[in-house]
Amino acid sequence: MAKKKKLSIAIQGIATSFHEVAALTYFNEPIDTIECLSFHRLCESLKNGEADYAVMAIENSIAGSILPNYFLLQEYHFSIIGELYLPIHMHLLTLPGVKLSEITTIESHPMAIRQCAEYLHALKNVEIRESDDTALSAKRVKEMKLKTTAAIANEHAAKKYGLQILEKRIETHKKNFTRFLVLTKRSHDKKESNKASLSFEVANEVGSLADALMTFKNNSINLTKIQSIPIIGKPSEYSIHIDVEWKRRKQYDDAMHQVLLQVKNLNVLGEYKKGKIEYK
Repeated sequence: MAKKKKLSIAIQGIATSFHEVAALTYFNEPIDTIECLSFHRLCESLKNGEADYAVMAIENSIAGSILPNYFLLQEYHFSIIGELYLPIHMHLLTLPGVKLSEITTIESHPMAIRQCAEYLHALKNVEIRESDDTALSAKRVKEMKLKTTAAIANEHAAKKYGLQILEKRIETHKKNFTRFLVLTKRSHDKKESNKASLSFEVANEVGSLADALMTFKNNSINLTKIQSIPIIGKPSEYSIHIDVEWKRRKQYDDAMHQVLLQVKNLNVLGEYKKGKIEYK
């Protein structure tokens, strides 16, 4: 019997990063991860067929939306097939034996830094440095033996690189989660979907956006996210990204038929099953 080939999943960051944890959690099977130090590289990996799927963070409950990733969704036209809400616990990692008073630099991914802003602002005489990835920061501390540098990362990174957790749970709010999207180039079966991500444009006229959104309300469609993105080269014009949920598919289909007549460039980025938010 032939051995099943592992799925290849593009992630932003390296092993033990939150993206890898999200990928392992979502697929719940052995996978091969393709490490990408930027979201653009992640998209290129999926586009070029190096990966079967990609897992991309899109928003955090403390730091907010990752706006550049909305531009990438528009540029690459991938299909969203799923989402995952991952609880995020941030820890301050150092070489064993290092004390907080010895730390002069703390580094991590910009989104991680934003999630720990309250803790970091209280520190005195410490430089905050941005890096490409939380796990990569932990790896740097270990491999370069940085005795005065701490990394913000998760417990998986601490274990992998033999670092001590100097301070636990330094995120500003303890009910912290990041929403990840699962992307593919291929179409998929939408039978079990109850959520969709859409983008569209509206005329620069009074009430044009409100009219489109009222169509969803009138069809009992729940609007869970709205995000405006500037249209490059068109000052004062925006692409509207929304997430909607429904209980009956017909309600969604009826709303979409009506919205088609109200907006321009309607794009269904994906129809998928709503993810669960479970705090830990």
